[in-house]
Parts: sequence; C-alpha cells; structure tokens
Amino acid sequence: MKINNLNLNVLIEGEGEPVLLLHGFPDSNYLWRGVIPNLTDSGYKIIAPDQRGFGLSDAPEGKKNYQIELIAKDVIAILDQLNINKVKLVAHDWGAMIGWYLAGTYPDHFKSYTAISVGHPSAYASAGFEQKKKGWYVLFFQLGGIAEKVFMADNWSIFRKTVNNHPEMDHWIEDLNRPGRLTAGMNWYRANLSKLWKADFPRVKIPVLGIWSTEDVALAEDQMITSAQYVDASWRYERLEGVSHWVPVDDPDRLSRLLLNFFKSEGS
Repeated sequence: MKINNLNLNVLIEGEGEPVLLLHGFPDSNYLWRGVIPNLTDSGYKIIAPDQRGFGLSDAPEGKKNYQIELIAKDVIAILDQLNINKVKLVAHDWGAMIGWYLAGTYPDHFKSYTAISVGHPSAYASAGFEQKKKGWYVLFFQLGGIAEKVFMADNWSIFRKTVNNHPEMDHWIEDLNRPGRLTAGMNWYRANLSKLWKADFPRVKIPVLGIWSTEDVALAEDQMITSAQYVDASWRYERLEGVSHWVPVDDPDRLSRLLLNFFKSEGS
C-alpha cells in the first residue's frame, strides 16, 4: 500500500471484525504468524503491516522519519485507505509504544487496546531501577554508526547475547543485514528518546489489556502494572510465566486465548 509517500507491506487475512496487529523491533508482521490463524479461525479480520523501516516496507533514511507521530499517522492512513472506522488494536514492543500513543490520541479509531510487554510511556519513564538496567540498550542505540558496528561485529555476537540467542535470531539477522535496515530500526529509538523521557503521552480512555512475561530481557513488570494509573477505562493485567519478551512467537496459542477472551469480555 502507498502510505504517506512510502510503500508499506500490509498483510490482510480473514473476514469479520478487524484486528490491527503492530510489531516492534527487530520484527516484522512475521512476528504474528502463530497468532493470525487463531484469530481468523475465530471470525476476525487481521491487518498486520510491516511498519516503516521493517520487513518488506520502505525504510526512509534519517531519524526524523521515525518519529512516533509519523509512524502513528501511517497506521491511521492504513485504516482510512481500507475504509475501516474502528479496530481492536494489539501491539508488541515498539509497536506497543505506538499503540499507547494511538489509543490516547485517536481513541475513536479503536475499540480496545492490548499492550504486550511495553506499558504506558509514563509508567515506563517512571519505572524503577530494574527497568533502567534492562533498558540500557535504549541509550546505547543513540550512538549512531557505533551501535550498528558493535551489534554486527563477530557475527552479531552482542546482539545474540542481548536477546539470549532467541530462536528468531537467524530471521532477524537476515532482515537487519539488508542495507540501512539496522539503522532504520535503531532510528525508532533515536527519533523518540526525548519524547520517551518527557513521557508526555495522553491518557487512554478505551479498555486495555496489559500482558507481561517473566523472562522479558527488556522490560520490567512494574512499568506494565503501573500503566493502570493512565487508563481511564477498564484495565486487565495478565502475567505469563516462563515466556520471553517475544510473547507472540513463544506462546501464540496462549496469547490468542487471552486476546479472544478479552475481546469477548469487553464486547469489543
């Protein structure tokens, strides 16, 4: 799809009520491959874009092209082009950060929001020492050119250690090895650091399900739990034991059950 002068790859599957799935770093819509069949079999239509800089979508040069506001406008433009007024929003990692912004800024477009791993930006910014320690890479990624070289050195050894040699590793490396793609992914962090620190994000007035997993290498539990303070509608929290940061890959069936239960309970 041609969106905001970019070619964005958008996967659309199924029939029924629409559900929008947003991935984060270093993923693409491939992240959702185990979840999508469960949702389509349950009567939902899935819209899963490769967000700008990832997958088969364009990766414009320059960190200015990766500001949260622009990425969010991509999402709204996709829905407009598909003539979809309102969707259920489900998002992971950086996609979840975009999701919080979308849910707060464009509430009329969304029936409910499921945030996986990443809590409300205000909760993230005010989280304790564990989160500061786990989030070291956010500052490291600010070192343009240096961070890329370090991560790619010695067959991506530091990257492999950072993600505990997750089984998705080979797929990520294949994607990020393409010219400019690792920089594009890191530019999401570079373009938005000050906004994350200021945590000037709107409150959310639609139902929210927050999901966090105990083996998450990047996010601490408190930043998800305290997200309830920034939700003015119903809030539910689910804690997944023994699951890594990549919940949609590690346990797609359990995630799907949580989603379907949430959709049903909210009547959304």
